Amino acid sequence: MQNSVKRQSSKSALILGAGYTARRLIPLLQTRGYTISATKRTKSISLDNVTEITFNGTLCHALKTAFETADVILNSMPPFKTANPHKNSKFADPALAALSPLTPKPTCWIGYLSATSVYGDLGGAWASEDSPIQPSLQRGKARAQAEIAWIETGWPVHIFRLAGIYGPARNPFEKLRAGTARAVIKEGHIVNRIHVDDICSALLKSIDRPNPQRIYNLADGHPAPPQDVLYYAADLLGAARPPAIRVDSPNVTAMARTFYAETKSIDASRAKTELGWSPQYPTYQDGLKAIYTAKSAGKL
Repeated sequence: MQNSVKRQSSKSALILGAGYTARRLIPLLQTRGYTISATKRTKSISLDNVTEITFNGTLCHALKTAFETADVILNSMPPFKTANPHKNSKFADPALAALSPLTPKPTCWIGYLSATSVYGDLGGAWASEDSPIQPSLQRGKARAQAEIAWIETGWPVHIFRLAGIYGPARNPFEKLRAGTARAVIKEGHIVNRIHVDDICSALLKSIDRPNPQRIYNLADGHPAPPQDVLYYAADLLGAARPPAIRVDSPNVTAMARTFYAETKSIDASRAKTELGWSPQYPTYQDGLKAIYTAKSAGKL
């Protein structure tokens, strides 16, 4: 009888796409007592005490059960780059294309990790969640379509528009150490950032204070030119600053140039006010210094 009561009172979480941010969140949910299921494509997720569910675009029994019984569902899958190859073009999001016929627990919390690319180019002006979404790039358009589709389900979904993510193993130090870093210069261009741990803390705040169908920007609130970030990281390492090249240089690929096609400043005031969230790393200097210090101390 005791075991039965324990099973009934346990909490479960389903992670759709165990990417960089989701992998950082999983141990935090486990600490809170959640049992975790996470989808994979082919390779093992390689995380302790996580039930792996193979997902290649179609719904299986294990995924159906995990979805319908989960208390927390987080989707970090990127949208389709082209029309949905599995069913039709209605859903830009691969998880929703498979899960749309199902019904989640009405008391569950669902989070969708989107991106600030939905705002398009604002010439550096500030974007809040009330700003119109007007993406010019295909990846921003796909994110916007996925957001709309998730909201239209009527499920208790929360949308998080993430700035550029950095953190351990994903930061300028990696390229600087490898000697492959370069500073691509475009006059007036700024980039928004968010430390992965600050994303996780905001998600936990939202789980504790759910407000279904709400949208939140997540950024540190201090956009900066990308070369400034790179130079700061080089200075911390005591390394030479990387060479500067202009964005229209033939050495910059067409794909790389797309990251300089849009620029805006992201306002994350809503998350701070409504969720009581405050980033641990409010500037890129704070975040990079913490990563450098931890790495130097052998903690990463």
